[in-house]
Amino acid sequence: MSDTAKPIKSAKPRSRSSIGAVRSPQSTEAILDAATAILSEKGYKAFTMDALVERAGSSKPTIYRWWRSKGALLRDVYERAAVTFVTSPDTGDLEQDLIDHLRSLWVWWRSSSAGETLRSVFIEIQLDIEAIEEFRTAFLPRRERTLRKIFARAVSRGEIIDGPAIDAAVTMLTGTSWLHLVTANLDNLEDIDRSVALVVRGLRVG
Repeated sequence: MSDTAKPIKSAKPRSRSSIGAVRSPQSTEAILDAATAILSEKGYKAFTMDALVERAGSSKPTIYRWWRSKGALLRDVYERAAVTFVTSPDTGDLEQDLIDHLRSLWVWWRSSSAGETLRSVFIEIQLDIEAIEEFRTAFLPRRERTLRKIFARAVSRGEIIDGPAIDAAVTMLTGTSWLHLVTANLDNLEDIDRSVALVVRGLRVG
């Protein structure tokens, strides 16, 4: 939790209009807000369905009707937060764009509940084959989208040549970032600079 964040008071149970099997936007936001607050204030260890029900003023049947697992819920918590984190720098230089993007990403993870949320997603999906498949085929491509845009702009400027090496570069930079995240090593931003320099040098030589 950041030093400036204020604890969010528990929501009192209240009735919300039902729209059948379709998610109620009001209830969905209340549940995601409650999940974000728990992760921010107390971390993954305190993130239980009982705590979520109490905080959101919802019910377990409602939560499990809309999210098949805790991992799916945590994924939506993270992706909702990621919508507001839009950093796709365009300085005209590939290396600088990558450094600016990744540094802002690490700082965001470190200074908000986003890092704790993504680590929680990693934990939850480990024993769920279906969740791992969704993670690999849908969640991961969405998380790589900004990096791919940065590389695409570099290709269009003639800085690098398009090809399979770019896929490898995206994987390397994503893997490096997630390794630092899961090992709680997000303070050493110079690691980004060194990793990016190696990747860009390899692409330009190729």
